[in-house]
Amino acid sequence: MPPVHQEQVEEQVEEQAEQQAVQQAWPGGPIDTSLLTRYEHHVALSQEQAAKLAVELLGEEYEFALRETVAQRGGYFSQQWLYESYNRNANFYGKYDCAARAWMLMLVGSTILADKSYTRVDAKWLLLFSDLSTVHTYSWASIALVCLYDNLNDASMFSTRALAGYATLLQCWIHEYFPTLGRRAQSDLNCDNPGFPRAMRWMYKQGKTKLPDYRPILDALTPDDVIWRPFETHRGSIPFDLITLYSGHLRGSTVVPYLPERCIRQFVFVQYIPPPPPLAPAYSDIDSDWIGYHVSVDRILQPTRPVTYASETVPDYMSWYYRVSHPRLCRPVDGPHGAPPVPHYAPAPAPAPDAPVDDAPADDAPQETALQRERRWRDVCRGAYP
Repeated sequence: MPPVHQEQVEEQVEEQAEQQAVQQAWPGGPIDTSLLTRYEHHVALSQEQAAKLAVELLGEEYEFALRETVAQRGGYFSQQWLYESYNRNANFYGKYDCAARAWMLMLVGSTILADKSYTRVDAKWLLLFSDLSTVHTYSWASIALVCLYDNLNDASMFSTRALAGYATLLQCWIHEYFPTLGRRAQSDLNCDNPGFPRAMRWMYKQGKTKLPDYRPILDALTPDDVIWRPFETHRGSIPFDLITLYSGHLRGSTVVPYLPERCIRQFVFVQYIPPPPPLAPAYSDIDSDWIGYHVSVDRILQPTRPVTYASETVPDYMSWYYRVSHPRLCRPVDGPHGAPPVPHYAPAPAPAPDAPVDDAPADDAPQETALQRERRWRDVCRGAYP
């Protein structure tokens, strides 16, 4: 082949490759998807992509769906639009699978996966309902925690003005553990009964107390103001599950750490100084860690034992905590409600003589099987949760 002809062929090949790359390009990159071969399945969605999802999974016309995403200025649907989609599919078109997706997307988008507007739903969550036969197998509690933890991380930044995620779950948790900060709702329902939603015990409307007034109240809290085991009356309805003590990462639309060893007093074990947080692993490793959760449970329970009193810690925990955290919300320069100096805590009282000191097997004991290890820790937890 003459050199000039070879150059022409090479130019044609390069031109074809560039055209193919342009056809596969995504707004904001990548232009060439040869490396990120499954980028189309990533969670970032545009107005056009959201409209295509509505066509595929909600049975809507593309132009009609696109008008909605353009009106929402991104890959979002309004809750009202989803309700109307549900109504059309269920009552007029007989597309019951599409109606079910619209209803469930509206449900999670207004509760566990709410965004900051509380009127829109991110279209990326629609992918969770692609296969309706697998929806019941998802760990929806984990999905709710992933969304809430990720948004709490954003909310800790001073530039963030609002909180997304399941705010009712967060508020209920605060009221249950710090009851002096909440107000009991006026309800005819016995919300302490395991058959009723626990969150209905509390009133969630904003009262007269503003944020600056809450800061000295929070600073004045003592261990006696904390309810360390608020859900014991519900153990008959929802027993304690050992997987609650899984330590690692949870994944959903993103990856967040889940480290119960940092608040293990909530699980009725003596609080100790936790190790540094681990780096986020690959998605496949998260799945493996979750399946083999006994390993992480064994790791975080080895250094501790059930408490002998509610707020028990190891002797050096509180001094460590006050060194590495932000223990006061008010500053001394904030006026009459300024924070007092950070106290120096005395060592915690010694445990009772008959309290177990170490639940680990002896060094010369035979290797435990996974079943034996789970039974051992369940016995420990059963003693902690009578």
